[in-house]
Amino acid sequence: MRVFHSIEEASGLAGASVALGNFDGVHRGHQALFAEAARHGTPVAVTFDPHPGKVLQPELAPKLINTLGRKLELFAQYGLHAAVLQPFTRDYAATTPEQFEASLFDQLGARHVVVGGDFTYGARRAGNVETLRAAAAARGAQLHVVPPVTVDGVVVSSSRVREYILEGRVSAAERLLGRYFDLDGIVVTGKGRGRGIGFPTANVDTPNELRPAAGVYAVRAWIRELGTGPVPGAAARATEVFASPPPVWRAGAANIGVKPTFGGTEVTIEVHLIDFEGDLYGRSLRVQFVERLRPEQRFGSVTELSTQIQRDVDAARTAIARLRDAG
Repeated sequence: MRVFHSIEEASGLAGASVALGNFDGVHRGHQALFAEAARHGTPVAVTFDPHPGKVLQPELAPKLINTLGRKLELFAQYGLHAAVLQPFTRDYAATTPEQFEASLFDQLGARHVVVGGDFTYGARRAGNVETLRAAAAARGAQLHVVPPVTVDGVVVSSSRVREYILEGRVSAAERLLGRYFDLDGIVVTGKGRGRGIGFPTANVDTPNELRPAAGVYAVRAWIRELGTGPVPGAAARATEVFASPPPVWRAGAANIGVKPTFGGTEVTIEVHLIDFEGDLYGRSLRVQFVERLRPEQRFGSVTELSTQIQRDVDAARTAIARLRDAG
């Protein structure tokens, strides 16, 4: 998948079928847009970097579900041939609907455009589905509007996915995402308390803004080689994003929280890989959150904590085995 760093740079994509949106989370609703785009031509995503909320209302901006690199990786996974990252600044926010339409249809050369029913664009969100449809028709292009995707009666949205993850409801988030919520990070040195009580943990330092609620989770972890996965080159005109090697997942249990038994105050993410031996310091991990086992709690002694951790590990092992059995 090719990555372009502005609409201006992507003029070589003329005739493409373009899905428009922020695509935070790349959830089932976004996947439906990509599938619709693919039905009408070479599928391309046009999105904004950074997220408009980070520029216009930084104090109210949501915590993003994915990093940019992970979002691009998911774009490639779901079949997009290219992604256009349009820089979003305060000056760009003043773009009129007519100017955006011209950049999309005249400059980029989109022949098919795919959006959700609530899509808006341009300064003060003055443009909407109907104005975009008229602009497309005037240029011999077509607009395709995809209805909301629902799962068990719940409309799939980035805000709902974010809500579930912040509440620790990772199983519910999985149903909306179509995959388990994950985060990437580097294993850094911790205090070594887990090893001291027989359950060594990897202390994961992650750039992800969004993390699940404090608690203990059944997880799967992939020990990645450093440098794998897409990292968009800021200076390159077009960066190629390649799929990562097939992952080898290992069962584990993760704790997110401050470790109140030890009087901690800093929130950490610590992962115990079941039946794993080896040095993980400096390695890159991708951690999938499969099921929340319990909230974080304070224990009266290290012995009580150790006994509970063994129960957590057993529960995590069972949860991951059940996942494998389900295919």
